Amino acid sequence: MSVFVVDRHHQPLMPCSEKRARLLLARKRAVVHRHVPFVIRLTDRTREQSEVQPVALKLDPGSKTSGMALVRVEQREEGDVHHALHLANLSHRGEQVHQALMQRRGYRRRRRTANLRYRAARFANRRRPAGWLPPSLRSRIGNVLTWATRLQTWTPLTRIEVERVKFDMLLMQHPEVSGIAYQRGELVGWEIRAYLLEKFARRCVYCGKQNVPFEIDHVLPRSRGGSHRVSNLVLSCHACNQAKGNQTAVEFGHAEVQKQARVPLKDAAAVNATRFALVEALRALGLPVGTWSGGRTRWNRDRFGVEKEHCLDALCVGDLVGVTRERSQMLLIQAQGRGSYQRTNVNGSGFPVSYFTRDKRIRGFATGDLVRAEVPQLPKPLKTEGTHVGRVAVRASGSFRVGKRDGINAKYCVVLQRADGYAYGQAPCPNPQQGTPASSSSLKRGASAGGGW
Repeated sequence: MSVFVVDRHHQPLMPCSEKRARLLLARKRAVVHRHVPFVIRLTDRTREQSEVQPVALKLDPGSKTSGMALVRVEQREEGDVHHALHLANLSHRGEQVHQALMQRRGYRRRRRTANLRYRAARFANRRRPAGWLPPSLRSRIGNVLTWATRLQTWTPLTRIEVERVKFDMLLMQHPEVSGIAYQRGELVGWEIRAYLLEKFARRCVYCGKQNVPFEIDHVLPRSRGGSHRVSNLVLSCHACNQAKGNQTAVEFGHAEVQKQARVPLKDAAAVNATRFALVEALRALGLPVGTWSGGRTRWNRDRFGVEKEHCLDALCVGDLVGVTRERSQMLLIQAQGRGSYQRTNVNGSGFPVSYFTRDKRIRGFATGDLVRAEVPQLPKPLKTEGTHVGRVAVRASGSFRVGKRDGINAKYCVVLQRADGYAYGQAPCPNPQQGTPASSSSLKRGASAGGGW
């Protein structure tokens, strides 16, 4: 995983490799600026004394998880080749926000009706401004915008590429509609394939097989008056498609398939509802923003031989002729929120059972802070003796839990990084590929993140 670098004045420079970061730290030419994601700050170099290259941020917004890819852009005669510098998956908490709002609604409804005077409904006074989005959708936009802003402060971004339109619903329901330019030529059918793969979780609807070549099957066969509308299309493996023949799904013994085919894709609806608001929010960063469709992303991923992953989908967003990446880790980012305004814990019936402390910070620490606890050797040995690094869970008593070790006194803890509303982890990327027409020498040259230090 690449290491982000800023100069002595906190201006972004090109990311470097982990080996180069270790050398800079060992030679006292850099200090640790941030732990997760790891950022170093040079002490002997400024932006004017360094060489930077074009860097693009590529986004694949999703309902539950959004993919992010930082790439170095190499411009060639045949087109752009993108060399991956940093890959990350950002998991949203939109469903938790929705559940919290439903819980709050129940509490308020109980308070309004329990031994209180009657208050007339005020629905006529409620007005929603133009462009209003529910908090569960706004949280997704806020997460992506937060990380785009952070990456802009750590890398010399020159542009942003975002997948704005995941599926064209109108064209899929009415294939006779014409005039959509990106549906012609090499992209014919890719929009519908991408929609069906996501809707049916890349499984055959009849036998449940995965990782096999899929065919598009008509629930009501064409020979019996079936249409090409997306509500009449499902995924099927070759064997099931041949066995079904010209039968309907009900006659083939799968009545649930016809019902499932008519159910709209909830996650796609959430993405479509936020796509324009997200692009407008990203444009406020002052960078050029390019927008693309999900069909083009899958077309790029297929022709470059890239495995299925959110961050790798982001890597394939846009108009490009090749992508490269080395065997690397991807950063896993989980939105956690910044605590709760609600101080009262309630049981399943809504009655209070306990209370949170009024202050979230105890002895200078808050739950979620990254800390290092060094418990010394004492005449009376402690079970927590040793060095422990991890997220802290605070208590009013001063006995904290650091990582999985509980019962550590606050006086032994030192803050490494304040809680920022996100939890972090790492995972290996799927098998690396060489899906680009570039030569091997240029691939080695493209793998270098940045030089001149």
